[in-house]
Amino acid sequence: MSGSRQVDGIARRVLQALLPPRCLLCGGDGAQGRDLCAGCRGDLAANTHCCARCALPLQTAEPLCGRCLRRTPPFDGAWVPWRYGHPLDLLEARFKFHGDLAAGHVLAELLVDAACAAPPAQTDLVICVPLHRERLRERGYNQALELARPLARALGLPLAAGALLRTRATPAQTDLDAGARRRNLRDAFSLSPGVELPARVAIFDDVMTTGATLAECARVLRRAGVQHIDVWALARVPGRR
Repeated sequence: MSGSRQVDGIARRVLQALLPPRCLLCGGDGAQGRDLCAGCRGDLAANTHCCARCALPLQTAEPLCGRCLRRTPPFDGAWVPWRYGHPLDLLEARFKFHGDLAAGHVLAELLVDAACAAPPAQTDLVICVPLHRERLRERGYNQALELARPLARALGLPLAAGALLRTRATPAQTDLDAGARRRNLRDAFSLSPGVELPARVAIFDDVMTTGATLAECARVLRRAGVQHIDVWALARVPGRR
């Protein structure tokens, strides 16, 4: 294994010498061997002050947001290291909607960096929010799964890619508020037949907007007997209701 890593490291350095990394956002020189420059990396907003339960960005350090105080979500905690906004939204859109796998690679590196700096709470298994088969056929890949793979590997956790199923196609949720999203997603997920789940599970999605998708997935896991559920995502959208 050590010899294989050494060969991989040499190959990476040769490739970088022949094709120096360029920032996907501004076109400048990449930093630290990545397709992202130091300036654009510095423009990313960390989700430092946020609700411990749902990761909603907050202006000051508070344990819970008002919404979670009023109504407890069906999951126990959240780990979402970045705030969704410029310029991270540009990388996410390129990856999710335009098949730009280089942008996805940069996002995965940012996610792993955040996990190494401030690891999420301990869990036994990572699962992903699934795409419906029609959307998966159209897009060609599940963006959440492609981000979750390197994250789970970096944390030394098992990843159950097919533990959840999306049982019906749902309309796009981009312009829906939280209530409409909940109605849109009701009974849209189920557990794969024969799946056995441990006591602690983390559900991963690429972006957490209102939390409706992750909450619906969490309800499925609760009914299956999972005791502790965390939700993880790359980025959290501020202030959506």
